[in-house]
Parts: sequence; C-alpha cells; structure tokens
Amino acid sequence: MKADRVFRALANKHRLGILFWLQNPRAHFPPQIAGDLVRDGVCGCLIAEKLRVSHPTASEHLKVLSQAGLIRGKRIKQWTFYKRDENAIRKIKKTVFPNV
Repeated sequence: MKADRVFRALANKHRLGILFWLQNPRAHFPPQIAGDLVRDGVCGCLIAEKLRVSHPTASEHLKVLSQAGLIRGKRIKQWTFYKRDENAIRKIKKTVFPNV
C-alpha cells in the first residue's frame, strides 16, 4: 500500500463521493445496458454524469482511485466499469486504524 496515494485519493470530495456511491451502486445509479452494477461495476460514463463533470475529468478521478488500490476497472466492450476493491479497503482501514 502506498499511503501517499491513498491519502491523495481520499483528499477530494468527488473521489469520496465515487467511493460512497460504489458501496451501493444499485441505490445510486440506473440500470446499465452492459454489465451488472454489482458484479461488473459501474460504467465510467454514469459516474461522470453523476459527478456532473466531463468524461476526462471523471477518468482522472477514477485513475487516482485505481492507483491507490481503492477501486478496480473492468473492460466490457468499449466501456470500463468500476467497483470498489473491498479487500484492499479493509487492509487500508486496518493499517490506518489498527485498534478499531
């Protein structure tokens, strides 16, 4: 785990929002044409729409989260779908908050 990448990723309200939404994607995103919201993740296009930012801006936020190990991307056709990496998040929590 690269702590600097994790803290950088968590230091932005848009990226925190993405992590929150991906925790329960069915509650925060409409059904997708391709890919299951829970099994495959959420299409980057839907994340950009929800953030109300351009696709390149959303892609940068998703890249930072991915480099920090907080989310994983999965290609389906021409789209990339994102979901939280719950195992990595648990490890990060244990490292940052060992007594909780």
